[in-house]
Amino acid sequence: MDCNVTAIPYGEIGYFSKIIVDYLQESPSIRPFYEHPLTVQGVSEAIASRKLFNTNRKLLVDVLQSQYTTQVTSDKVRRNIEALAEENTFTIVTAHQPNIFTGHLYFIYKILHIIKLCTHLNKELPEHKFVPVFYMGSEDADLEELGHIFLGNEKIVWETNQKGAVGRMNTKGLDKIVERVAGELSVHPFGNELIALLKACYLNAPDIQTATFRFADELFKEYGLIILLPDNPVLKRSMLSLFEDDLLNQLPSSIVEETNKRLSQHYKVQANPREINLFYLKDDLRERIVKKGNEWKVVGQEIRFTEASLKEELRNHPERFSPNVILRGLFQETILPNIAFIGGGGETAYWLELKDLFKHYGVPYPLLVLRNSFLFIDKNVQLTIDKLGFPVHALFREERLLLEELVKRQSTRQLELNNEIEIANALYDDIQRVAYNIDKSLLKHVEALKVRATRQLHILEKKMLKAEKRKYDDQQRQIQAVKAHLFPNRSLQERIENFMPYYARYGPDFIETIYRYSPALDQDFIILNQHQ
Repeated sequence: MDCNVTAIPYGEIGYFSKIIVDYLQESPSIRPFYEHPLTVQGVSEAIASRKLFNTNRKLLVDVLQSQYTTQVTSDKVRRNIEALAEENTFTIVTAHQPNIFTGHLYFIYKILHIIKLCTHLNKELPEHKFVPVFYMGSEDADLEELGHIFLGNEKIVWETNQKGAVGRMNTKGLDKIVERVAGELSVHPFGNELIALLKACYLNAPDIQTATFRFADELFKEYGLIILLPDNPVLKRSMLSLFEDDLLNQLPSSIVEETNKRLSQHYKVQANPREINLFYLKDDLRERIVKKGNEWKVVGQEIRFTEASLKEELRNHPERFSPNVILRGLFQETILPNIAFIGGGGETAYWLELKDLFKHYGVPYPLLVLRNSFLFIDKNVQLTIDKLGFPVHALFREERLLLEELVKRQSTRQLELNNEIEIANALYDDIQRVAYNIDKSLLKHVEALKVRATRQLHILEKKMLKAEKRKYDDQQRQIQAVKAHLFPNRSLQERIENFMPYYARYGPDFIETIYRYSPALDQDFIILNQHQ
């Protein structure tokens, strides 16, 4: 699929926070909160730092090979896993929860970004090997966020009464959503292929984590994507000292709180630490652990521990302890030979809180890369945009402003009173001179008359424009339709829509197109206009 590409700085589109814009613009106020510049040189610095850290590569490879035992993946994936045993191989990581059927479009975008960055760095730094890793956040318990998709304007919700970590939930009830999706998407060229893939990956899987693992592997195995399932007792056992420090001493929270005090002088803090940043994870339970006096309690449960029994539980069952956002990054960067993390705006913002935490525990802090963002405009929508006469970058403006611009451009009538306002200002300036010669105290009165007169002319100007806009009902409806299509729920397309309608229409070519036009280290918002 060929597209025209327009790159726009993130600061110009109005959908990204100040902390992210400042990070991308290398503002001095944000510089103390990250380690490496967003360049190939920054990558080299991250590699040098990583080489000083003893990553247990054999453990990692063994776990990954075990995870892939029953998955018929590609030779490229298996070679990438084997390559992780070598000291010159490094990972580029993105992380995401197992949203049903991938959730939002950016699930696809962030994975393709790590793949593209690996391709770029393998050319730029051929003495090293870079492999893409998707770190699945399957321990997230927010079903309300993960258990729905949008199809068109309809929000389709997975009806289930299950609780706890979403990744551990069984897939019962998803067959209804698959049938609902099939009814709409099977008419498209790749619709039946997609539905067959959904059924094979989801309906026969024991849980959501496995289903997401299978589905992501099918979509990206030819690109060599490695999928890591960190909900694993062997991997968590390597974090015992950190987990114990959090449980017994609450040191991570105090470190991040100090960082946040400095960060909050300029920015809104994304994630606040708790005294204990671990959840207790067992069966259908994932709840916070809190300390009350000399015992530790699982919130809302009758589960209690003394210090001795808590240490014993941690040693015997490390899989029952689940890190929150404050500790998850340390877990990820300890078990992986990672040099760059690609995340969305919210993720990047909370990673900027963690540099001092990483420094304290001696774990290399990765290069932070904002994930790629796209606005995809199909050829039919582009035809309407062309008729309206707007450049693509104008589409981020409000509907009201777009209509006003169109009316002023197309109308043959005078809609602005700039000359008349200038004449009025000149008239009152003359009157001020006349009044001044009579009595200086009259100047304030004349100035008030001038302000009142120009204000009324501005009000008249707005009424003239409003009256003229009524004659452009068709264009207004077209603008509304374009905006609703490209910015569903007044949000970015990628934050609402699911990738399945695109895959049903274009098949694997949609994924290949996003990969082809994905920037590697360049950080711009990308608009893709499908060729006519």
